[in-house]
Amino acid sequence: MKKFGKKYVEASNKLEKNKEYPINEAIKLVKETSITKFDSTIDIAIKLNVDPKKADQQLRGSFVLPNGTGKTKKILVIAKGAQADAAKNAGADFVGEKDMIEKIQKENWFEYDVIIATPEMMPELGKIGKILGPKGLMPNPKTNTVTTNVVAAIEDVKKGMVSYKTDAYGNIHSVIGKVSFDDSKLQENLEYIVSTISKLKPASVKGKFIKSISIASTMGPGIRLDKNSFDI
Repeated sequence: MKKFGKKYVEASNKLEKNKEYPINEAIKLVKETSITKFDSTIDIAIKLNVDPKKADQQLRGSFVLPNGTGKTKKILVIAKGAQADAAKNAGADFVGEKDMIEKIQKENWFEYDVIIATPEMMPELGKIGKILGPKGLMPNPKTNTVTTNVVAAIEDVKKGMVSYKTDAYGNIHSVIGKVSFDDSKLQENLEYIVSTISKLKPASVKGKFIKSISIASTMGPGIRLDKNSFDI
């Protein structure tokens, strides 16, 4: 049986068991139950009524949060020629082509958070798919990380673009911001994510699409939200 630390237990005691909280209460509580000394990230978990084994019910994509994530991401761009030059001018942290791919392969190099690639470079990147895939770093058109407009993709990442993907249990996990964010900014990000996901209901799914929503700070307890708080 998992043992929880004293701070976690104290934070959990501030919550009513099985209660689903309105948005404004949940945001206040997620801040009150943050137990780290650093500025915790606040994550959201959305349980969907989908069967992840069915291809049409596997959701994947990306969105740019209205108020960003509070995180600064390092960007690697795999591109040639004019696109590579444009990426450098747009502020990408690392830019290259086969040289960067070889560096990842030979040196196990992961000093970046996101890889953006042009379509022409994908056959080369595909050769190290087994290295990038398990780390969630493989570029994909659905998440706007395979593109002919690397400048726009870089700008989106800098603004606060986050990727999402249903896991094996039909859950989607994302970030809504930091504990230091104003309540109004966290609420706007939270409502934006839920609204965006709610519109992705596959035609083959019957009944309620979103089963439950919860938020938690880093290492903090989960707080369930009242779905009636959302316009979905």
